[in-house]
Amino acid sequence: MSLRYGLLGVINLESMTGYQLSKDFNESYKYIWYANSSQIYNELCKMEQDGWLTSKRVIQDEKPNKRVYSITEKGRSELLSWLSTPATDVMSTITSKSAFLLRVLFAGYTSKESSLTLLHSFRDLYLSHKTTQSNIREAITQDELEYDKEIAMYWKIVALHGEIMNEARLKWVEQAIKIVENER
Repeated sequence: MSLRYGLLGVINLESMTGYQLSKDFNESYKYIWYANSSQIYNELCKMEQDGWLTSKRVIQDEKPNKRVYSITEKGRSELLSWLSTPATDVMSTITSKSAFLLRVLFAGYTSKESSLTLLHSFRDLYLSHKTTQSNIREAITQDELEYDKEIAMYWKIVALHGEIMNEARLKWVEQAIKIVENER
């Protein structure tokens, strides 16, 4: 259900096509909420049926036709209502399913080298995320010029969450590597 509100939040900034929304979710929002294209298009259709969005078909000569979605007053009201409702999903930011951690949990069944390879791959992944996160911060700074600075401030707060969580994961994996190297 939160995908709907994420889409409303993005469309509230500017009208977009389903393709643009899918691209944004895959590039910018994937660290907060992952959604594949079919989920996005399904939600757009439902939200339009519910009167939260309207769409306009744009005929193009050189490219395929497209549908541009805009938020309605009813959609904006739903978004604001959701934003003012106390959060009940806070635990999802603390605990989540992790196939990686499940693999680490049972890594004792493998060799020390195999366990270290697993941990090193995790470390490498999060080192690469540091670069991505600095790119995100730069993009937010650029967006401040385009959008309301107060909105960008909240984007920076979410980006800060990602940066701190990433640093914590890096610290954890470095300690895990040392434990495996010294104890096993």
